[in-house]
Amino acid sequence: MKFYTADLCDEHKENVQVLDPEFKSYGKAQACSGEIVTLKLDEQNGGLITLLKSEGKGRIAVVDVSGKYFAVVGENLMKFAIQNNWAGIIINGYVRDIEQTSQIDVALYALGTCPKKSFKESIYEENIELNFAGVSFIPGDYLYADVDGIITSETKLV
Repeated sequence: MKFYTADLCDEHKENVQVLDPEFKSYGKAQACSGEIVTLKLDEQNGGLITLLKSEGKGRIAVVDVSGKYFAVVGENLMKFAIQNNWAGIIINGYVRDIEQTSQIDVALYALGTCPKKSFKESIYEENIELNFAGVSFIPGDYLYADVDGIITSETKLV
């Protein structure tokens, strides 16, 4: 289903939030849309591994790592995402293996790259409201991303 975030912003100006522009694309898919699933990580990505190994149903994983400089997604997690039907991953943090992730047909947006991952054991929280990049992410809301930007809406727009 083709959409443009610019058109959605024009048509639904009262009902969308627009993420700050610091996110870059690192997946093969240059656009995605779907229901939001949230995950708050400390550093270690164990909770995200579990999430991406579950059935995605075309949803978007929105992950907050508070911008810590560790990679939480790389080639292996992107393979889980494609195998389990995730439409995209938005990370308030960093990724690695971008030569490989750019060949996997899932949308992946992050602040940047970092070759190092964290080995620190840490806890995580699922399905909670997250706030970063000027937007509140609520589980069950909808996210739309393309080359123009990333937006959210309480209701399905497309």
